[in-house]
Amino acid sequence: MKRNQTMMQFFEWHIDADGTHWNRLRDAAPELKTNGITSIWIPPVTKALSVNDTGYGAYDLYDLGEFDQKGTVRTKYGTKQDLMDAISACHEQGLTVYVDLVMNHKAGADEKETFQVIEVAGNNRTKDISKPFDIEGWTKFTFPGRGEQYSSFKWNSEHFNGTDYDARANRGGVFRILGENKRWNEHVDHEFGNYDYLMFADIDYNHPQVREEMTSWGKWLATTLSCNGYRLDAIKHINHDFIKEFATQMVQERGEDFYMVGEFWNPDLSECQQFLDTIDYTMDLFDVSLHYKLQAASQAGKDFDLTTIFENTLIQSHPMNAVTFVDNHDSQPHEALESWVQDWFKQSAYALILLRQDGFPVVFYGDYYGIGGKEPQEGKRSAIDPLLYARYHKAYGEQQDYFDHPNTIGWVRLGIPEIVGSGCAVIMSNSDLGEKRMSLGDQHAGEVWIDCTHNRKDEITIEQDGFATFPVNGGSVSVWTNPKT
Repeated sequence: MKRNQTMMQFFEWHIDADGTHWNRLRDAAPELKTNGITSIWIPPVTKALSVNDTGYGAYDLYDLGEFDQKGTVRTKYGTKQDLMDAISACHEQGLTVYVDLVMNHKAGADEKETFQVIEVAGNNRTKDISKPFDIEGWTKFTFPGRGEQYSSFKWNSEHFNGTDYDARANRGGVFRILGENKRWNEHVDHEFGNYDYLMFADIDYNHPQVREEMTSWGKWLATTLSCNGYRLDAIKHINHDFIKEFATQMVQERGEDFYMVGEFWNPDLSECQQFLDTIDYTMDLFDVSLHYKLQAASQAGKDFDLTTIFENTLIQSHPMNAVTFVDNHDSQPHEALESWVQDWFKQSAYALILLRQDGFPVVFYGDYYGIGGKEPQEGKRSAIDPLLYARYHKAYGEQQDYFDHPNTIGWVRLGIPEIVGSGCAVIMSNSDLGEKRMSLGDQHAGEVWIDCTHNRKDEITIEQDGFATFPVNGGSVSVWTNPKT
């Protein structure tokens, strides 16, 4: 019997840049396994433009913390050997490991070059606001610390189609690089007219050598690390045809079990659905629509109709392709996509992604262990661990929903014979104290259930017909289970 799968995003934006994070993962792996985590999403493993960079300012994709470049051998998270040891420790516990890939741009170039550009409007990249002119741009990557080990490919302005800084004039902007067959990639998100350009030196996926190099690197990385899959960053800015090609190549290289999930950050459900159609369902997507629904529910309190929580979300329309999450490194306070789910609703939000039959849920490191930065917050592990326990041991079997009141909703999982003691009844309120009469089937008759979150101290006896009345505190969630296994 395969247990429910749960991913942990094992980083937040403000992890200390002291090089110990891979060791932290190595040491945490046994406990994470015990607590019900089955997969780990790790941050970008490649050398960034500085040792303090979270990894999204990608510099050398072949330097995993091995070469003296950008003033450091290690990355923010540790050395290559530390990384390999952490992945091995995860595998020893039966945890799969997914590596975060940054393929949209490169940062921290080694040299400047002079080339022609046209400046475009920041809010409409299809609108030219200058005639062609020369700039000095940071686009030459020679990797002096690595040389030609692993790859002899050197990047220059020919391999990019945009940049954001003119060193000659010492000013920023969005500059489209000119040259033969140079243009924005067309198969990208349509925000700002064309959202190919995001930041730094934008990789040109119209260039055949670039496509070949990036595909070759993807295969090299998976083989080198023996990882189990990839999380692809910022894919709405990357040629969608290449994304499909890349995903197909990785599976051909590594096998059908090689898992991929993409960050297509667009709350418009129709855009997400169209993207899945375009890439022929070669990867799953994070359910950004659901994240924003959870945030809205946390902000609106009792004015939010909980019966609508899954409407217009990926989990509702494409349950087999939805990776659900409450928050992540980008949505945390003061970050690029700040949209933090408020504390009072956090446990309820996690119940909504962890205890239902559909989706592949992610627990965010920042929610579990805490976040740093301007507004440090303690982790909510004591609130999340009972839900992880219920997901791993209890949340099985047929699901029946009781979404019949705007402020109090519930559902039951009837359990399965293969897992003794399985089954659960979940009830949540965003207003006052509530209760709901729900049926678990007469196979549970006479069982005495408790709230494994310990938000309620009652004991509930399942009646002979399988029904029981389950209470919940105001603005809270309770997960009723059979404590006997």
